[in-house]
Amino acid sequence: MNKYLYLIISTMLLSCCMQKNANKNVEVNNAITPAVNSVFVPAFDADSAYSYVATQVAFGPRVPNTEAHKACALYLSSELERHGARVYVQEALLTAYNGDKLNAKNIIGSFNPEEKRRILLFAHWDSRPYADWDEDEANHRKPIDGADDGGSGVGALLEIARQIGQSAPKAGIDIIFFDAEDYGTPEFVKDNHKPDTWALGTQFWTKNPHVPKYTAEYGILLDMVGAKGATFYKEGFSMQYAARYVERVWAAARKLGYGKYFINSKTVYLVDDHEYVIKGRNIPCLDIINYKPNTSKGFADYWHTMNDNMDVIDKQTLKAVGQTVLEVIYNE
Repeated sequence: MNKYLYLIISTMLLSCCMQKNANKNVEVNNAITPAVNSVFVPAFDADSAYSYVATQVAFGPRVPNTEAHKACALYLSSELERHGARVYVQEALLTAYNGDKLNAKNIIGSFNPEEKRRILLFAHWDSRPYADWDEDEANHRKPIDGADDGGSGVGALLEIARQIGQSAPKAGIDIIFFDAEDYGTPEFVKDNHKPDTWALGTQFWTKNPHVPKYTAEYGILLDMVGAKGATFYKEGFSMQYAARYVERVWAAARKLGYGKYFINSKTVYLVDDHEYVIKGRNIPCLDIINYKPNTSKGFADYWHTMNDNMDVIDKQTLKAVGQTVLEVIYNE
């Protein structure tokens, strides 16, 4: 996914986009710290989430207009339906930065759809068509697996959907897998950059929600949440528009012992799906995203390269994010 980094202290815009087997001997702690007032919070199964990521990657790169994309779309919608969600598949013909027409699908699963109080959980499910940050220039026009950039957020949300299907929280939960997020202008295009070429599916949904006048109390975006050593800072737009919810999520993570992932520090503004939801639907949203402040990219070294594959996925990171989100939504 391409993100543009806005540094608060300058007007410089840095164009960036967000973009095998795990060690089977790794031990994942499934214990749950009891919630306040003994509210039941299910255990996030990191093995299950890992399997959901691997299944997506096995289809091949999920680039719009490909067979892998079509097959994965059917899989995602069927999984949400299997877990008891009311499923909407929103089809749209979107225009890419270069004029290509993309057959996109936003996949929405609503749990307890009659409940007025709603929480939105979302991620993008497509993968980057260009490894435009790969060290080997020959790979720049090749699609990536997107195991972390795309696959991990969806995998975590599918496991959350499975838990909701077994024992739902009080609030209504909407899970959205947005499409065509990662088809933005590649690095090798040096001129005629158009605005808003990223998060195309999200932009479409904000203008055409799956139900009329859709709103939610707040939203949580999961973006690159599965890599070993991931660090999640308090992102700029999240703090500007949803600070109270950021603090709620980070406090839950600390209580559960995941403070090494959820860093108690504010960082730069990242234009990601959440910004379009904030501005398009007036829903306060926060972004849980793996950010690396001391790197030239701002992201991990595998980002938007051919190395974004299952080798980078870590069950303990998936557990930290998934369990934290469950802690928050079940204590609403």
